[in-house]
Amino acid sequence: MTRREELSRQAARLFAAKGYHGTSIGDLADAMGVQKGSLYAHIEGKQDLLFETTRAGAEAFHGALDAVPEQLRPTEKIRLARRGHLRVVAEQLEVATVFVQEWRYLEGERLEAVVAERRRYEERVRALFREGRELGELRSDLDEHVAALLFLSAANWAFTWLREGADTDELADRFYALLVDGMRGYSTPS
Repeated sequence: MTRREELSRQAARLFAAKGYHGTSIGDLADAMGVQKGSLYAHIEGKQDLLFETTRAGAEAFHGALDAVPEQLRPTEKIRLARRGHLRVVAEQLEVATVFVQEWRYLEGERLEAVVAERRRYEERVRALFREGRELGELRSDLDEHVAALLFLSAANWAFTWLREGADTDELADRFYALLVDGMRGYSTPS
């Protein structure tokens, strides 16, 4: 691991534990066992590390969706997307925590870039529910926006309660059953 990679790893750990604003350059230097000034050979400031970590989170979550085979039924895609999302949280807990919590402290173009990736991910999840509704696997009156928010909200906070070593596939399947079973069937006319 290069010094820069170690710095990124330490930043993710500290940002997850103490928050972006609670982590100083001094904290980062102490974690690396170096003087504060030597960090500036690798970064311009903490924003570099926050952006890098949130971008890594976006890449991990998008990668989990990319791994879902396109030819599957929509509800199976939703199940595998749930598994992938929780797996990212479990395997990259610190990065996922920063992606969910600390991204809002980015500034300027970096903030815009991360917001765009977060919206793109949300739209990809929303599209899974839309496809399920359109193909008749989910309720005809399903609001895919609300369904996606429920999907993401339930999974995004896993960093606060997920136990290390938990079987995330089993947990994701239990989430899926609760979530999708309530979305199956026909709409009731008003």
